[in-house]
Amino acid sequence: MSLYRFSAKDLAGKKFAGEVEAFDEKSLVRTLQKEGLVPIEIKKHEGFGLPIISALPKVGAISSGEIVNFTRELSTMISSGLPIADALVILEKQAKSRGFGNILAEVVADIEGGMSLSVSLSKHPKAFDNIYVKLVEAGETGGVLDKILAKLAETLEKEREFKAKTRGAFIYPAIVIIVMVLVMSVMMIFVIPKLTGLYKEIGASLPLPTRVMIAISDFMRNFWWLLLIMMGMASYGLRIFAKTDKGSMMISRIVLLLPIWGKIRKTLILAQFTRTLGLLVGSGIPIIAALKAVA
Repeated sequence: MSLYRFSAKDLAGKKFAGEVEAFDEKSLVRTLQKEGLVPIEIKKHEGFGLPIISALPKVGAISSGEIVNFTRELSTMISSGLPIADALVILEKQAKSRGFGNILAEVVADIEGGMSLSVSLSKHPKAFDNIYVKLVEAGETGGVLDKILAKLAETLEKEREFKAKTRGAFIYPAIVIIVMVLVMSVMMIFVIPKLTGLYKEIGASLPLPTRVMIAISDFMRNFWWLLLIMMGMASYGLRIFAKTDKGSMMISRIVLLLPIWGKIRKTLILAQFTRTLGLLVGSGIPIIAALKAVA
């Protein structure tokens, strides 16, 4: 995708300008028109540096439920004899999120230009991962795209339900941990200082653990703003580090070594691996290619 600078206006005559990523100018024009904007000028950005935030309304993440519904409905339409391009046009209009609708519009344009569905979907990895694309490709090759999509929709739905149940099982422990942290914070900020004054009045000699706790309490009360900044910077740095290959691998290894969550995580990964591998092999994809896809 390339970065384009654009200026446009809405029906009321209000002007907008900004930068946005698109595959080509035609794709950007369609996106602007879907937003109710009339393009005035579009130029490809040839410079370097960080892009400016687009003046277009922000597009939210595409939900797994939307992908499941799309896959199931596309399978039904194809099995009913509807051409893929026509089916995608209908689904584009029915898309709940603006971002997914824009993706389908680009897929329609690709297919009308002679591109296969699998190749077009592979251009949108945030919505359709490598396994999804491989299954669509297998369906196109074997002439059973509708059946493959039906199986894929069923598998994605089961996986979504499984993840929802797993998240639900961790709600209670998460609430307990949050309450514990809040209680500890209240004690360190409000309770410990009062005890410190009491100890000073009676002139008692405090043991080392108590002195350390009082020092932490004083730091939290006097430098709470610094603590918030440090926590924010650590959280931001961890997110950036997790996006790198080395960081992602290191964090994954640490998670797998955790006493309880590590075992649960291993079970989840194994379940997803076997389910996906079975779907790929059952769809006619060679075992080596299937293993590469799930790796």
